Amino acid sequence: MPKGVTRRRPRTRAALLKAALETFAEHGFHATTIEQICERAGYTRGAYYSNFASKEELFLALFDEHSDRTVQRLAEAIDALTADEYTLTRLAELAARVEPDERDWYLVTTEFTLHAIRDPQAAWVLARHDERLRAEIARGLTLVLRRAGRELTVDPDRFARLLIALREGGLAQSYVEPAELPPGSLERQFLAPLLEVSTRELPGRVPGPGAGTDPDPAADPAADPGPADQSKRSGSDAVI
Repeated sequence: MPKGVTRRRPRTRAALLKAALETFAEHGFHATTIEQICERAGYTRGAYYSNFASKEELFLALFDEHSDRTVQRLAEAIDALTADEYTLTRLAELAARVEPDERDWYLVTTEFTLHAIRDPQAAWVLARHDERLRAEIARGLTLVLRRAGRELTVDPDRFARLLIALREGGLAQSYVEPAELPPGSLERQFLAPLLEVSTRELPGRVPGPGAGTDPDPAADPAADPGPADQSKRSGSDAVI
């Protein structure tokens, strides 16, 4: 492939993804045509098919992009915490944040999920992408809890499923009744107590004030390094 085409390809792909998300949210996944996506992005069908084989593949690319962006945002917020901010309450507050653009993504992913429930092949493919996201959540949660001096007492993958269910179920109600239940409200109210009953102090750790909700980061010399050493780690290591 010519070098000029190679350099343009990421820009073309990014423009198609942006146009697809906007068009899916506006018209629906099934109602949207490839022509509409191309028109909004300013590219031809040839450019589309050089990047994506189908609308399903395009959606899955959007899914991975959204997952990576969400993980990165949360990782950066957690890495900015000071040592005394590593509490279950503070972690729950960060996890409860909902970006303004989340509504469009929620509309798109909900419709595709319904499509996958009806289509076994689509369900199988979507489940693989869900599995990748859960693995990131479980891994990050384990690391962050260790910094807070705690560990899960339940299966991390199952707990990740519960977090996703709380998030998606809460948003469904929030977007129907935004004044009654602003986005993130359920996480802010219930996630910290849920973490409290689903975790325990690390063995050998001296409990700090608040018995898990406000741990002493210096109490366990074997724990993960605190914020002073965070520059040595990738931000993705600090995601819930």
